[in-house]
Amino acid sequence: MSDGTIGITLKSLRKERKMTLKELAEQTDVSISFLSQVERGKSSVTLESLRKIADALNVDPSLFFTNETEEIDWAERLERFYYKDLSQGVKEASFIPMLVTLKPGDSEGNPFAHSGYEFLFVVDGVLTVEVEGERTELAQQQSILFDARQKHYWFNLTEQDVRFLLVSSKTN
Repeated sequence: MSDGTIGITLKSLRKERKMTLKELAEQTDVSISFLSQVERGKSSVTLESLRKIADALNVDPSLFFTNETEEIDWAERLERFYYKDLSQGVKEASFIPMLVTLKPGDSEGNPFAHSGYEFLFVVDGVLTVEVEGERTELAQQQSILFDARQKHYWFNLTEQDVRFLLVSSKTN
């Protein structure tokens, strides 16, 4: 899904809920102009912002990553994060599985919090995870589970790609 498709989905959901850009901006701490640019496909959105938007719209973040056709099976790109939705189109599950790839040296971003829980399992590389200011390095085959209401973020501070399974719980 291109950033333009994310914008189309965002605008459709916002209109469906009869929300103005201003109302969405107030609920997400994201500027009106940024939201407008995302809706028009003029700006990329970070996972942090997308999570806030999904929470405000009361939708699963995976909705923004759903493949439009089943024949397309490639990782989705959002800023420097690459995602692959692993839900196989199942919407009723109480969790959202995604395969995430971080490029070498990806250390930009600010910790954020959202509802639910997150489980991370490192497939390849070394992932640095920060939860409530405490950093932990996870090597291949290591995992972590935490309450996502705690401020958190993940980083790739190495010289190789890091691939990890992200499973987020849904909340109603």
